[in-house]
Amino acid sequence: MNSVGEACTDMKREYDQCFNRWFAEKFLKGDGSGDPCTDLFKRYQQCVQKAIKEKEIPIEGLEFMGHGREKPESSS
Repeated sequence: MNSVGEACTDMKREYDQCFNRWFAEKFLKGDGSGDPCTDLFKRYQQCVQKAIKEKEIPIEGLEFMGHGREKPESSS
C-alpha cells in the first residue's frame, strides 16, 4: 500500500520491512527490548504530516498513536 504522500512511499516500505523483521525475529520471541525502527518511523511520520498539510487533508479531532504515545483510554 502506498503512503498518503507519494514522496513518503519508499520511507513507508523501508519502515514496514524494518518493523516486520523486528516483530518476527525479536518481539515474538520474547525480546521486546528496543525498537531499531524508531528513527525510520519518525522520518516517515514527518513526511506524512507534511503531505497531509500540503494536500489540506482535514485531521481535526483525530488522535494519533505512535512512538512515545500511549493508547488512549476507552470511555466505555
